[in-house]
Amino acid sequence: MDNLQRIMLLNGLLVILVASLSGFMLLFQLVGGVEVWPGHIIEIPVYGTSEGWVRAHTGGLLNGVLVMLVGLSLPHLRLTETKNKIMAYGFCYCAWSFTVFYWIGNAVGNRALTFGDNPLGENSLLSIVGFLPGAPSVFIVVILLVIAANALLRKNQ
Repeated sequence: MDNLQRIMLLNGLLVILVASLSGFMLLFQLVGGVEVWPGHIIEIPVYGTSEGWVRAHTGGLLNGVLVMLVGLSLPHLRLTETKNKIMAYGFCYCAWSFTVFYWIGNAVGNRALTFGDNPLGENSLLSIVGFLPGAPSVFIVVILLVIAANALLRKNQ
């Protein structure tokens, strides 16, 4: 296993760890806290909505698995060293930017989906922080997937 694969596997695992933490946030949102004894719940205030925590939990888990899967697939793509680096760092960037987007989007009115106000709510400085890193990622991930698919479709492999 080369260094780029290690980087991707580590980042994938860390993104999954953060997604698992959002699962706790979902639990606290749904139940109002943590149950320490049957029927006895210690209140833990949580920002956002249960729907937002579901998105952060499932989206984060899938992003982490995607990074790990691509990392394990790198040798089979037979890309140049430069393209391998672009794949590795690109997918890691996308996974983390989406993670930031999920967590911040659940805290702001416009869900960090636009720079300005939108039908979901008003913008804020925090919503821009959630939007900026994630916006390019929706294009980057498509480009990276096309590069990977093209590598697999090439003849003489």
